[in-house]
Amino acid sequence: MKGLDMKIKVKRVYETPSAEDGRRLLVDRLWPRGLSKDKARVDEWLKDLAPSDGLRKWFGHDPDKWEEFQKRYFAELDEIPDGRKRIHPEGQDGNITLLFAAKDLEHNNAVALKTYLGNHSSNGKSGSRA
Repeated sequence: MKGLDMKIKVKRVYETPSAEDGRRLLVDRLWPRGLSKDKARVDEWLKDLAPSDGLRKWFGHDPDKWEEFQKRYFAELDEIPDGRKRIHPEGQDGNITLLFAAKDLEHNNAVALKTYLGNHSSNGKSGSRA
């Protein structure tokens, strides 16, 4: 990916937006409960890059399933040919914040997506290792 100075962060969508967030991308399949679009300040909702409904329900934010969840999620992401380009379009620099609604700050799809992107940034190959 271009833009080596770019920083990818993850943040709960319910937290106050800040200037350091850069592009704010919601990466959940469902819109966050009780949050207006104005208050969320989401630049783009990439729901098709979120885990499938089946995978999301299977995982249920169970930390014991985290490693397997990441493997399955990475496999889903591998099937989306332009997924990385949608998160970081060519020629676009600056910070990106992946937004999520889950209460678990360590075991959620935004954290997994950041790992996936990191695994792909230099070699372009599958991010199937966690």
